[in-house]
Amino acid sequence: MKHLQQTAMYFWICLAYVSGTVSLVFFVVFLSVGSFHLIQLDLSFSVALAWNTLLSAVFFIQHSGMVRRFFRQRLAQLVADSFHGLIYTIASGFILTLCMMLWQRTGEPIILFEGIPAWFCRGLFSLALLGFAWGAYALKTLDTFGVKPALSVLRGRSPVPSPFVVKGPYRWVRHPLYFFTLVLFWSYPAPTPDRLLFNVLWSVWIFAATFAEERDLVSHFGDSYVQYQRAVPRIFPWRPPISVSFSLSNNS
Repeated sequence: MKHLQQTAMYFWICLAYVSGTVSLVFFVVFLSVGSFHLIQLDLSFSVALAWNTLLSAVFFIQHSGMVRRFFRQRLAQLVADSFHGLIYTIASGFILTLCMMLWQRTGEPIILFEGIPAWFCRGLFSLALLGFAWGAYALKTLDTFGVKPALSVLRGRSPVPSPFVVKGPYRWVRHPLYFFTLVLFWSYPAPTPDRLLFNVLWSVWIFAATFAEERDLVSHFGDSYVQYQRAVPRIFPWRPPISVSFSLSNNS
């Protein structure tokens, strides 16, 4: 590989890291303290809520659409597979950061927890962050910023697909990262109307996204994932965890 091509790939890898990290930091801070007031558009109450809904829809379409198989197949006609994760991370990071910056606050808190209830909410938020980290650690094959395939190309190696190992919080629910994200949403102690709208829209999107995601997982892992679906709840841990860890191999 020529030096210029290597430099370009490292640039895109670094951009993916920066885009992904900045957007995640923005998102966690947004969930913790509320909207940033960075850009005020002076919209009326109803128009501001409609604007926030539009911002959410743009992110939902981008984030869910780009990861679906039909989009990846079309993207493969233009860009090598090893770059798909980079493009997805950069686009997602940009749209998410823009969404958080343009989000419009509306009104005063609908509910205001103070004292011990507020500390309880903050404790839940902190536990959810730890739980999210636990889930990411348990899923060691997780490529958070989509850089592993590109790094493999740079090192002259072929990307090796890893089996999905079911352990840790994945013994309790099939989507623990989504579960902990929902806790982050709803543990905010002073939700304003726009924050309540955010919680509802993004919670519905997360739940709906699991159905499309699991269609891809069943297609990828086959009967092994179907057995996993039967044994473990989707998002909410309403029954005891499975007792034995097992791995899902690619059956395709």
